Amino acid sequence: MITVGMNYKIIPGKDEEFVAVFTKVIQIMKDMAGHGETHLFRDVYSEHDYLIISEWTDEAAFNSFIESDRFKNVVDWGKKEVLASQPKHEIYGAGEATQEKCPAGAH
Repeated sequence: MITVGMNYKIIPGKDEEFVAVFTKVIQIMKDMAGHGETHLFRDVYSEHDYLIISEWTDEAAFNSFIESDRFKNVVDWGKKEVLASQPKHEIYGAGEATQEKCPAGAH
């Protein structure tokens, strides 16, 4: 089992839109192979910063999700509409945490 932290900084005024779209993404994730559960959190000290914590059976299952067409469509939308900076993913598992750049920030 791994836990993934997906960190997002949103353009001011786009928070409701971000939450609405990621609520739909979380519903899609529930049906994906290897997905456990996912929760969306908002930083109480920085109102436009969000963290999505997601549990997966392994890193391969998570990678299948972020390589899926559905996720890529959300990534494209996010880059154009709501993201203030490139998201970061942190993967926690049996070993040390690793940080990866989210494909949402790739141009």
